[in-house]
Amino acid sequence: MVRPKTEEEIELLRENAVIVSKTLAEVGKHVAPGVTTNELNRVAETFIRDHGAIPSFLGFEGFPAALCMSVNDVVVHGFPSDYVLKEGDIVSVDCGTLYKGYNGDSAYTFPVGEVDAETRKLLDVTKASLYKGIEAAVAGNRTGDIGHAVQSYCESFGFSVVRELEGHGLGKEMHEAPGVPNYGRQGHGARLPEGLVICIEPMICAGGRGVYLAKNGWAVHTADHKKAAHYELTVVVRKGKAEQLSTFDYIEKDGTIKF
Repeated sequence: MVRPKTEEEIELLRENAVIVSKTLAEVGKHVAPGVTTNELNRVAETFIRDHGAIPSFLGFEGFPAALCMSVNDVVVHGFPSDYVLKEGDIVSVDCGTLYKGYNGDSAYTFPVGEVDAETRKLLDVTKASLYKGIEAAVAGNRTGDIGHAVQSYCESFGFSVVRELEGHGLGKEMHEAPGVPNYGRQGHGARLPEGLVICIEPMICAGGRGVYLAKNGWAVHTADHKKAAHYELTVVVRKGKAEQLSTFDYIEKDGTIKF
């Protein structure tokens, strides 16, 4: 059931969103060639717990870590490991928290050192498509309006949209109704009421949109092994303009990522 949140609930979700946003920025400070994804996971778990929250991904349906760490052709749900990041890699860091009974959820794809022009374009377009989706997340619109905004923008650059994965509502549960696909038709899908809190998260492929599930039952890879990018923000559906709860400002304006 699609359920808007009260203003009191939104404030609790905002607190989680700030913790998640700051955690991603802390992780981003350590993303560099020679660092393992296990090391980044440890940074995140320590930061989350030091701020009084619980890493909500850890143990969720058996997931073994605080972060989803998805490198290069892994779209989402990669396990942290002893993999050593290399110059030119990209790594999607997806982070969740549980604090005061509510959830936080956000993701950012970091370049490792210098990346090639096509990879930089993939990152820029995917992130820009997220903001296109947010612009459509206004009361009275439908989930298809968000999906259409993301899809039409990314496909105009020759990139493709993963169909098997989507964004979601957020509250006391990590995944609530409605599902928020990154493709769709304007005027279709679930209607967006004011006060609904959703996570919009474009998952965009440099090549074809085909994906497959790894043998571990979690990591989703691109079928052609080309790179994929993933960005996610939590927003409140409002009249006229969505309200962002999570932010990339701690990453980008405080100097973690240099443009």
